[in-house]
Amino acid sequence: MPVVWYGCETWSVILRKKPRLRAFEKRVLRRIFGPKKDKVSGERRRLHNEELNELYVSKNIVLVMNSRTVRWEGHVARVREMHTGVW
Repeated sequence: MPVVWYGCETWSVILRKKPRLRAFEKRVLRRIFGPKKDKVSGERRRLHNEELNELYVSKNIVLVMNSRTVRWEGHVARVREMHTGVW
């Protein structure tokens, strides 16, 4: 997901876009991990969300973006303090 996280600190992600980001994340992960062979029928099928969560243990994309945004805002606040001499 690093390609999505690049520059996300400065994005203004509105609430209605967050489910779309999660859907994008799941779509990418399904593509990375590929289909799974069903034990009973022997057919290949898409991975369920629970299976993807077990395979990819990182935080979801929205949580990572939120934490990076908060970290960026703190950085900007510190830089402003440094340049205004308010230390």
